[in-house]
Amino acid sequence: MTIRINLSQVMEENDKTLTALADEVGITLANLSILKTGKAKAVRFTTLDAICRALNCQPGEILSFEDD
Repeated sequence: MTIRINLSQVMEENDKTLTALADEVGITLANLSILKTGKAKAVRFTTLDAICRALNCQPGEILSFEDD
């Protein structure tokens, strides 16, 4: 079981930089970078909600499940 983070692609589609998104969402650049690279162990729903609002997307566009 693998959860994939597709944040890079969604950010690119919305022409958002990591710095701009971190400022808009209200989280540190370091924490957003950890999420973007797929190294995060968890994500708060409030953070996911803020990211989706900032990128005008659905959670399923950022997160996907792939069966090993």
